[in-house]
Amino acid sequence: MDTKVTNTKKARTAVRAGAVTAFTALTLLLTSPSALALYRDDGDQPGTGISPVETIGLFVVLPIVLFLVIAGLVVVGDKSSRNSGQIAGRQEPNRG
Repeated sequence: MDTKVTNTKKARTAVRAGAVTAFTALTLLLTSPSALALYRDDGDQPGTGISPVETIGLFVVLPIVLFLVIAGLVVVGDKSSRNSGQIAGRQEPNRG
């Protein structure tokens, strides 16, 4: 009997996950009609496209570089607080 209850819970969870996925996909499709437009609108002046190399640089290389810069700043800041004799987040007591 315990197996039957477990299978019922799994089935409910699967149905719920499917419903959430379907609702999300439908919402995204309905809110992005301009991305699927076949004809240009009046006054629309699209710019020039970017090359595949520029696309990879913008959406792959740039985020990685930003992550490394921020991580490097955190490491440098952590090392400077260790060199001063203090533990990060703690203050030494005033001994008069």
